[in-house]
Amino acid sequence: MTVDKQAPASGSIMVVGGGISGLTTALEAAEVGYEVFLVEKNPYLGGRVAQLNQYFPKLCPPTCGLEINFRRIKDNPNIKVFTLAEVEKVDGSAGNYEVSVKLNPRYVNAACTCCGECAKVCETEVPNDFNFGMDRIKGAALPHEMAFPARYVLSPRIIGTEDARKCKEACKYDAIELDMEAKTITLNVGSVVWATGWEPYDANRIDNLGFGRYQNIITNMMMERLAAPNGPTGGKILRPSDDHAPQSIAFVQCAGSRDENHLPYCSYICCMASLKQATYIRALYPDAKIYIFYIDLRAPGQRYEKFYNKIKEDENVFFIKGKVAEVSEDPESKNITVVAENAVTGEKIHQTVDLAVLATGMQPTAANVRLPADLKYTEDGFIINDFEKGGMFGAGCANKPADVVSSNQNATGMALKAIQTIAKR
Repeated sequence: MTVDKQAPASGSIMVVGGGISGLTTALEAAEVGYEVFLVEKNPYLGGRVAQLNQYFPKLCPPTCGLEINFRRIKDNPNIKVFTLAEVEKVDGSAGNYEVSVKLNPRYVNAACTCCGECAKVCETEVPNDFNFGMDRIKGAALPHEMAFPARYVLSPRIIGTEDARKCKEACKYDAIELDMEAKTITLNVGSVVWATGWEPYDANRIDNLGFGRYQNIITNMMMERLAAPNGPTGGKILRPSDDHAPQSIAFVQCAGSRDENHLPYCSYICCMASLKQATYIRALYPDAKIYIFYIDLRAPGQRYEKFYNKIKEDENVFFIKGKVAEVSEDPESKNITVVAENAVTGEKIHQTVDLAVLATGMQPTAANVRLPADLKYTEDGFIINDFEKGGMFGAGCANKPADVVSSNQNATGMALKAIQTIAKR
């Protein structure tokens, strides 16, 4: 590994995480004149929003908001973007931090035109993490069609293989560099905003809900990818076991949330995500039966309440107030039976469906791996902002569970806090 030293940048801000919160924070600071370093661990910006089919409040596709932000970043000389990058260490204090950032090799340089010739000759396929492993992609690929920066990536799995050599020979633009190595740079900044986002809670850990054992049980984020036009099925919501169109679907709310054995808190977005996904199903399959099992339904705000009331009017959507206790599978049909007690009637319900969707909770990324800085956390891994101390702040879902609108509002506030840290010095 080589180590470079980058010149100090007085009055600069570092934003860690290139999801919707990180993009907003970076743009708000940069557009009032501050230099911003945007650090993202993935080879592309956009975070979880890029994986959605649609998002509130207008049920827009991700392109609706992200493309505008990507253009603003591209046109703004104050923003320096580092992808495939990880913060290794933060030293110093508010107003004067020295940050070590590890840059991992992409094996493709800025000369890439996305012509796709390298992918044509690459025979190796790897699991597609963007689609939660529901399909595979070539070892040389564009991460997804909306990826920014628009540049291919070579999987480390093919480096040193015949496939890598073929990819290099196929590239007419000398964009492939097989000898790229990881390197560490040092950046001097006045404040750091941690917009490190969230991860879907690992449904494999919820023993009684059958994920991983039964093919036709998926998570809510997997549903987003199935519904997305650029997803593994081209926007068709199909059963994983046989690729058939489901005619009955159960949504299991609070899958891991509000549970002392998993996530003790409400993840805020899960109810609305399931209601939104009911509209996906309805658009494709007008006669499908939809069963939503819930503890309490949360539709915060007038707009979300209106959306919820509209879904309730659908005669093929059934709301059952009851926590799902167990699920089982018919070994022949692969249908799923969901068992719950109706909290209103006391009746024990056994509902058999073609497909079950687990509304898994939102877990901050820092819950599993603590960030390399002097930060305070809640017991669940959310960053506690110390505004009196200043200097470093958690934004968006790194700070609390939130939807896209709330994340953007919070990110704007954290951009201001980062600027205030510098202005005071």
